[in-house]
Amino acid sequence: MNNAADVWPIVLRILRENYNLPEVAIDTWFSDIRVAKIENDVISLIVPMPFKINTIMTHHKNNLTGALTDVFGVPMQFELYSEEEYEGAAVPIVPDFSNYDEYSFDKFIVGASNKFAHAAAKAVADAPGMSYNPLLIHGGSGLGKTHLLYAIAGTIKKKNPKAKITYIKSEEFTNELVTAIQTNSRAEFREKYRNSDILLVDDIQFIAGKDSTQEEFFHTFNALHESHRQIVLTSDRPPREMAKLEERLKTRFEWGLLADIEPPDFETRMAIISLKAQLIGLKLTQEQKELIANNVTANVRQLEGAVHKLLAYRDLLQDVDGLAAAERAIRDIFAENPWINPTPEFIIKAVAKYFEIEADAILSKDRSSKISEPRKIAMYMVRDMTHESFPKMGKIFDRDHTTIKHAVDTLEEQLKTDNALKEQIKDVKNSVLTP
Repeated sequence: MNNAADVWPIVLRILRENYNLPEVAIDTWFSDIRVAKIENDVISLIVPMPFKINTIMTHHKNNLTGALTDVFGVPMQFELYSEEEYEGAAVPIVPDFSNYDEYSFDKFIVGASNKFAHAAAKAVADAPGMSYNPLLIHGGSGLGKTHLLYAIAGTIKKKNPKAKITYIKSEEFTNELVTAIQTNSRAEFREKYRNSDILLVDDIQFIAGKDSTQEEFFHTFNALHESHRQIVLTSDRPPREMAKLEERLKTRFEWGLLADIEPPDFETRMAIISLKAQLIGLKLTQEQKELIANNVTANVRQLEGAVHKLLAYRDLLQDVDGLAAAERAIRDIFAENPWINPTPEFIIKAVAKYFEIEADAILSKDRSSKISEPRKIAMYMVRDMTHESFPKMGKIFDRDHTTIKHAVDTLEEQLKTDNALKEQIKDVKNSVLTP
């Protein structure tokens, strides 16, 4: 095993073979777990959907403990964390792309909001390094960007098992670079990335403003591009909206093809719900599907959460029939994850946290620029994300509704020309919408 991430595919195989867990149970409860670290006889695991933790501990604790012990040959214990609980997680689970069917092109639901990005990704997978190099796929959180990265890699790996595919998140690229500088091992760091046949980088926007990382990535990009090796990037915005990204990198990111993904429309959401339910063996009525599709609209991850919640009801409570179960699943998800359907209060707190001020200050009469600018952004975001009326917003912010409208209108005009402000608001919005 080269790193902690290599452990998990082996654990999944042991659960199947030695503990007879059905494929549905593996896919539902274990497939998206990531290994964070292994210390002595304890392995730390990250569970992206926190509600799964209780089910795993209640129904699968002994199986998982046994499988880990089988893998390591000594008694092992495990700890489960959500993403928020385990902030130190820095070890990504990099799949064995040749056997990673869950994120294939066949499992990607294509609709009007993503068909261009899907077509571009397939073209790159069929002829890497030939036409669209780099390919940059941009869009909000949970819309399928990483799915397409994995699908590209899986397709290439099946055609060419010897292809050297490197997948990394940009923040991990930065962390590795820092370590390389500290340990005087930059040569090894450069060899790892510049010898790749395919380089896949998730969330490239996070290198913006980091001078050493941008410098290193610039030279890595050039080395790969000049030798016609494929580069695929994802981000939450197009390069021109990354205000702190160096101009030379913006230019290079635009050399190939930019493909955007937007939130799925109703028909696409219905198709996603149907496929996810089918894959985990859950039967849903048309009314249940429509209820979920009409209420969970922001991204694919949220739709998956609703379907998995209904599966939990079936397995734990033997209750999945009728609209009441679907309504409860949606209600529970909203309660557990306020970012799905943010309230004005939640947005104001997120803005305050981003600008490192108190939420009460935004609602105060303080007119200093340190407070007034975040206040204006909070007003704009509440209007944009909740569609509250100006009179209602006036009560929330304790101001005349005409003052609120003027602030929102002013900010909208600024956004037409101020890319730095646009990037700032997008960062705040992502903090609201991302779990």
